[in-house]
Amino acid sequence: MSFEDEMKAALDTFVVESRELLQDMEDGLLGLEHDPNPADSIGAIFRAAHTIKGSSGLFGLDHIVHFTHVVESVLDMLRNEEISVSTEIIAVLLPCRDHISSLVDGIAAGILEETPEQRALGDALHVQLRAFLNGGGGHTQVQVVSQENEQTPHASGGGAMDSGNWYLSLRFGPDCLRNGMDPLSFIRYLSTLGDVVNLLTVTDAIPEIEKMDAETCYLGFEVVLKSSASKEAIENVFEFVREDSTIRIVPPNSKVDEYIDIINNLPDDTELIGEILIKSGVLTKHELDECLRLQAQRHRTADGKTSDAPIGEILVKQEMLQQPILNAALNKQQQVKDTKAREKQNIRVDAERLDKLIDLVGELVIAGAGANLRANKTDDVALLEATSEVMRLVEEVRDSALQLRMVPIGTTFSRFQRVVRDVSIELGKDIVLETSGGDTEVDKSVVDKIGDPLMHLVRNSMDHGIEAAALRAARGKPAQGTLRLNAYHESGSIVIEVSDDGGGLNRDKILAKAIERGLVMPGANLSDREIYALIFEAGFSTADQVSNLSGRGVGMDVVKRNVTSLRGTIEIDSEMGVGATMRIRMPLTLAIIDGFLVGVGGSSFVIPLDNVIECIELPRQATEQDYMDLRGEVLPFIRLRQIYDIAGDIPRRQNIVVVGYGEHRAGLVVDRLLGEFQTVIKPLGKLFQHLQGIGGSTILGSGEVALILSVSSMIQSYARQARLKHLQLTNSNNLTAN
Repeated sequence: MSFEDEMKAALDTFVVESRELLQDMEDGLLGLEHDPNPADSIGAIFRAAHTIKGSSGLFGLDHIVHFTHVVESVLDMLRNEEISVSTEIIAVLLPCRDHISSLVDGIAAGILEETPEQRALGDALHVQLRAFLNGGGGHTQVQVVSQENEQTPHASGGGAMDSGNWYLSLRFGPDCLRNGMDPLSFIRYLSTLGDVVNLLTVTDAIPEIEKMDAETCYLGFEVVLKSSASKEAIENVFEFVREDSTIRIVPPNSKVDEYIDIINNLPDDTELIGEILIKSGVLTKHELDECLRLQAQRHRTADGKTSDAPIGEILVKQEMLQQPILNAALNKQQQVKDTKAREKQNIRVDAERLDKLIDLVGELVIAGAGANLRANKTDDVALLEATSEVMRLVEEVRDSALQLRMVPIGTTFSRFQRVVRDVSIELGKDIVLETSGGDTEVDKSVVDKIGDPLMHLVRNSMDHGIEAAALRAARGKPAQGTLRLNAYHESGSIVIEVSDDGGGLNRDKILAKAIERGLVMPGANLSDREIYALIFEAGFSTADQVSNLSGRGVGMDVVKRNVTSLRGTIEIDSEMGVGATMRIRMPLTLAIIDGFLVGVGGSSFVIPLDNVIECIELPRQATEQDYMDLRGEVLPFIRLRQIYDIAGDIPRRQNIVVVGYGEHRAGLVVDRLLGEFQTVIKPLGKLFQHLQGIGGSTILGSGEVALILSVSSMIQSYARQARLKHLQLTNSNNLTAN
């Protein structure tokens, strides 16, 4: 692999990891206002910004480093409680997070430099951030103290060093001026990180006047800095002169306990003591490299032998940290080692490779079914046993492969925290989002496609559902409205609910609008759910005025179309003045399912096994009926032969497959029960998308094509036809009576 390819791969990894960190950053910021103990969240947000800044520096992405540095400074003040969490600061930090995301997106698109538009936006955001920086620490002044009035502090941190202040001992290299560097500019830049409490100029290296070189730097400085910045942030001030200069940074005494606390609370993701010290802020990368260099140098022991100096001994001797900090790091290292063996390791896999694996597993399932079918036609017992074992292993491979694509729905839910916050501000409403069932797992392909429908439902609930504060108060409701997202598994499907405590749907208004548009005949006998479902018709809207969010009659029909394309259904429960719930039901996976194979005439159908409740023989007395008594409950029939106009003689014995979806039950009348069947789902072409009750197709082991039944669609279609038949019969009886 060439250097360019390696760099591109590294940048791709940087983009992926940065986006994950930015999502974590957004989630943390959105939860700050309602978090009674925000310290952990603030720390996580700070680490996310710090990591992005550090990674950007490795790739020379200076514009990201420059912008993120100021964001990091504000977060550091939040972390040190110099400024408090407020709606105002979150309102600034969220756009800053969006701007960093925009910069990272530019890197992903191959734009490695900042555009003028990005620079202008970054500068505007910096102005807002500096208002918090100035309010927290204020502008600083540099106090220059002459050598005559102050004794030179010792490099170890004695003398002028006070508790709570950083101590810096700076010795600039002789070629500093020749390289275009001004030592005083670095001192001035220190002022942006805090207050320079004391500054002493060290001039003992200046030679006699006749030996002095005007281009050589002979100056050194001893600086006492009061700052809440991290050690790395202070060291980065001198990044351009580090190689030729001696930079010693001694932390405040009060920081020792803080460092120990940070070390103890670090996640167990590393076992190297150097990484622990860097992550906690005790050491910088440069200081660790220097210690490792010293460790590599052999030193002679008392008996004349050579050995490597322990890194802990070098760290303490170099006065880079104190013994309690080292002990805490060593304890943390041991703790990590103890848990490392039982820690689960994660690996990032390209989604395309995973899709390819699922496709291959699907073909393996079809091929295995074919081999099993042919084995059943022989009398070779050994062959039957072998194919049965192969099919068992194929089923395990299938389940394992599908499990790789299962992800928690909570990742999708968390994205709506930002949406709810922004839209509620736009609408002038106080709305809080509550989520539950975030651990419910679903196929990644479903997660990727459900985002847009959920977005429409959430925005619609906020705009139409939840009332304004004044109206809520008049109705005796709390001023703050509540929007809820919930997910759970039910009968092999995932159910996602979007509910609110708003005014609910106006049944009469919806029906009147539908009659006005000709969608429903006057006098039609419709259930509440059927009336509510009318809002999913194209162009349907009951909004009195058009807003930026809704009211134009678009969006809800798209929701239904997208959900239907995922082999799902959507239904509505509503109560006037109380609220409404939009309930989406979808299959857990769109790739491979367990099916139940049935035959009708010369055709084969697959029923999703999760929808199958039981199988019974069709009673003789029910041959001419459309229902039967099943243990005291009325079970309606759906005759596949009639629905799909299948020719052929009806066998003497027929069977009923009792299926269910949600709270609905029905019996599918079929000719033959052919048993369980691993089903690879193949989508139907556009030519067949109008077919009711069909969710896809599959290839049998014999090579024949079987249709996969959509139980939900079939039951809903049957219910509509039954209600229409009942209405026609009622009208006919009324005419006869008259």
